[in-house]
Amino acid sequence: MSRKIRRLSLFLCLKWAIVGFPLASAQTPISTDSRGSLDQLVPRQPDELIRRLFDSSLMNGQSWSLLTSLCKDVGHRLTGSEGAANAVILTRNQMLRMGYDSVWLQPVQVPVWKRGAPEQARLLISAPAQGRIKKEYQIELAVLALGGSMATPEGGLRAEVVEVGSLDELKKMPGDWIKGKVVFINQKMDVRYINTFESYSHCASIRVQGAVEAAQKGALAVLVRSLTLSLDSFPHTGMMVYRDSIPRIPAAAVSTLHSELMHRELLAGKKLEVELVLNSSNHPDTLSHNVVGQITGTENPDRYITLGGHLDSWDVGEGAHDDGAGCVHSMEAVRLLLSCGYRPRNSIRTILYMNEENGMRGAREYARLAREKQEMHLVSIESDRGGFSPREFHVEADSQSIAELQPMVGALQDYGIHRIRKGGSGADIGQMRDQCELLIGFVPESQRYFDYHHARTDVLESVNRRELELGSAALAALLYLLDHK
Repeated sequence: MSRKIRRLSLFLCLKWAIVGFPLASAQTPISTDSRGSLDQLVPRQPDELIRRLFDSSLMNGQSWSLLTSLCKDVGHRLTGSEGAANAVILTRNQMLRMGYDSVWLQPVQVPVWKRGAPEQARLLISAPAQGRIKKEYQIELAVLALGGSMATPEGGLRAEVVEVGSLDELKKMPGDWIKGKVVFINQKMDVRYINTFESYSHCASIRVQGAVEAAQKGALAVLVRSLTLSLDSFPHTGMMVYRDSIPRIPAAAVSTLHSELMHRELLAGKKLEVELVLNSSNHPDTLSHNVVGQITGTENPDRYITLGGHLDSWDVGEGAHDDGAGCVHSMEAVRLLLSCGYRPRNSIRTILYMNEENGMRGAREYARLAREKQEMHLVSIESDRGGFSPREFHVEADSQSIAELQPMVGALQDYGIHRIRKGGSGADIGQMRDQCELLIGFVPESQRYFDYHHARTDVLESVNRRELELGSAALAALLYLLDHK
């Protein structure tokens, strides 16, 4: 089916969904005699159902229990780990209990990287004194190996530290200043961006490409400033890459507090050396799975609206915000619709993708199979920005399609959703760009997200229960508005 015909079908669906919503009762809770009776009533008007979705999520939703189980019963879910395998089983069983019509696993081969024994890093600080180098003191550095990094040589390495302020600065620096040293890339996230994901996107390259650029100039290892706006002692890991034609060197992230210390000492003319031991290793690919649950549409069973997050996480913390919250949103939003008596016109799928963090293989496999089966995807939605309060939705589509969505804001603004606008949707659903008319990203409040992103602090206790529940309800409402006729 052509994109033009798909777009017309989606427009007709949305037109019916968003015309003539009475909104006066949006802030009036539906009365109920008991906590359990709320979900047994089927609303007569669209705004009544949206109100009921939020009431149900906040009063007797399952978001918190789902996330608690994922974080505490499973823990971290690094691709290829026992935790990732257990998470597949757990979420499959959860969807079955929720009443999905069908739940299945999509096999996918994924990379395996292991951190090994904890990293060791010691900073040695000295200064010139009367024509000689005087040793002053040493400290233990807070570091984490970047995902995919090789280990240091047996026994570790020791070398002088040279600082650069960005990847561009590193590219311009003469090779004889770099050769045989450890490059410290001290680029801060830009505080001027109100949406912190924009700040992140402008400096993530130091983590991803830093080892390649440093190795080209003969560096022995690379240390990067953690990608967080917070000044703390927790290093943040994340994916990095190598290039086959360039030597591979160890790569690690340094906490922002220790990055500041290193910068001050170098600025003062001190000589810094680092002793570094990383024990990480790469292994052959292994079998894992995407988890897919479906509610079959009553009118258009072969047309799909999808909502998803990624099931894998890094091996530090519990992956609560990244992306346990998105997985919970994606399961609970569908359960909320069912609990309120709504049966969708189009088929709705919850997709929990595997391997977003270090390969995107789960999303690519889902897109490949959808293309092979010639499945018609109307809308793909992603939640991968944490469990914070709902704010807006970002849409990858042409201007006319985005304009057609604007009446939905009227139905959602009393619940904290104030904008639907053009913007990036998500890494996983981005694999469906040539197969889906609308890609939509859920955008919650972003100010605290990078306090926890890829760090040991990304645990259940960092999530606010009420904010998580509001996110599930907001996504349930979006599903309803997109599907309802």
